[in-house]
Amino acid sequence: MDGFSSSFQYYFAITGGLAGIIATSLYRIYLKNNIDFEVFDKQSIVRFTFAFFGCCGLYYSLSELTNIIYDSIWTKTPFELEFISDHDGFFEVATSVFVMIFLWTIAYFTIKFIIEQNKNHLKNLELNATLREAQLNTLKGQVNPHFLFNSINNVRGLMLEDVGKSQEMISKLSEMLEYAFAKNTVDAIPLCEELEMVENYIALSKIQMEERLQYVEKINEEALQIPIPPMIIQLLIENAAKHGIANLKEGGTIALKVAKDDENLFITVANTGELKIAKDSTQLGLKNIRQRLRLLYGQRASFLLQEIEGGVVASIKIPLE
Repeated sequence: MDGFSSSFQYYFAITGGLAGIIATSLYRIYLKNNIDFEVFDKQSIVRFTFAFFGCCGLYYSLSELTNIIYDSIWTKTPFELEFISDHDGFFEVATSVFVMIFLWTIAYFTIKFIIEQNKNHLKNLELNATLREAQLNTLKGQVNPHFLFNSINNVRGLMLEDVGKSQEMISKLSEMLEYAFAKNTVDAIPLCEELEMVENYIALSKIQMEERLQYVEKINEEALQIPIPPMIIQLLIENAAKHGIANLKEGGTIALKVAKDDENLFITVANTGELKIAKDSTQLGLKNIRQRLRLLYGQRASFLLQEIEGGVVASIKIPLE
């Protein structure tokens, strides 16, 4: 007999649990379809209050109905739909129901809040990625016009002095532009490819400045395949030639050094001269470098331009991971 009683108790315990599932499922569906969790205005508060007490009432009614059915079957008395009439008993059951639904509501809102936060975070990441890509495309689009404008000015000045050298310069310029536009759609290229662009630019500049321009480089061979933003070294070399060597009657030297450690790639371009920025200069090339490094690597990358011991040194640090 005790086994039979225990079976009924387990059975109706499960039935009571199902009653809770039914009540909270309807509660959840109502909240999902009628409550705006982002705004949560007065109307949402009213609807939430209605849903909360409605769920409490439904859960209480289903639980009491289960108890009545259990008592009717176990005591073998006629089924009578009679809820608790004792005030203390009613208060105790109602309080238990209220607490359970209240705890369920807190859990539901917490989970809902976490899910919404994750969705918003993903949306922000997607938006930031789209914005970052748009900014990078804009910056990359600045490089070629900037380079082309300076090169055309150099060709124009040289044509008045030496037509043959001007033609050679135009041929070199054509090759460089082909390279520049081809790499304009990517965010990074191997260092070795960037060095090819630098060599072409130095050759182009020497057509105009001849022996006044000396170029030396020291490259860590282990760094040749490391990806870097395209045209970034070329812009530094161009800046050193245009604002440094070209303004010195006796000319000077541009020195490129590339080194690395386990965490960073170090690019240094040093040139003879002083750090002077013309009043009419937009510093487009330097701004472009800073902004691209920030967008691609955040605070992990750095760019510094300074005058050291009678020369100008531009230093870039790029993280390897």
